[in-house]
Amino acid sequence: MTFPIVLMLGIMLASWLVGARFKNRFKLYAATPLYSGLTGEEVARRMLSEHNISNVQVISTQGQLTDHYDPTKRTVNLSHEVFYGRSVAAAAVAAHEVGHAVQHATAYSWLQFRSAMVPALSVTSRFMPWILLIGVLTLQIFPQLLFLGIILFAGTTLFTFVTLPVEFDASRRALVWLDRSNITHSQQHTMAKDALHWAAMTYVIAALSSLATLLYYVSIFMNRRN
Repeated sequence: MTFPIVLMLGIMLASWLVGARFKNRFKLYAATPLYSGLTGEEVARRMLSEHNISNVQVISTQGQLTDHYDPTKRTVNLSHEVFYGRSVAAAAVAAHEVGHAVQHATAYSWLQFRSAMVPALSVTSRFMPWILLIGVLTLQIFPQLLFLGIILFAGTTLFTFVTLPVEFDASRRALVWLDRSNITHSQQHTMAKDALHWAAMTYVIAALSSLATLLYYVSIFMNRRN
């Protein structure tokens, strides 16, 4: 069994463990009433206001764990559970997403870099799976096609790693503000930190998984004559 395959299996196991831990922590903190009694929406609006950001809307979106910041529409999108929730988890997630809005307002370099990558990746991602598949099937005849697929996939892998500092920084901003604004007391601040830590770990696993997959395709290309 080659190293890339062993690595992928190891990351799959780690992904399951991290995902299970994250869901467990989120469920626990979602059931913990917030000290200040604010909803996720109120937390988000207050954080935006205290950072003098007036051109960003806070809206409710469908689904679970669908929370995100949209820099093109300038909206903080919170899932129903977070938008209306008065829990530690709701406050942590809401503040984290506003953290991205603060990054946008302050021209945070890693966010700008990631945003600049999106248009190109949105186009190449449509064709990349087919290029990789056909490239593997025609490897002995036309190896250049798989090489092209590897280059495109490398761009996707780079994106997952660029995402890491963006996510960690948004969590850092959220936790600093939650503590400074007295939204959470000391014990609940630790809970919020733990929730955001495990959320961040899912991005770390995603990046490592993408890297392992990239190495797998590289190994296929390098061993094509064996």
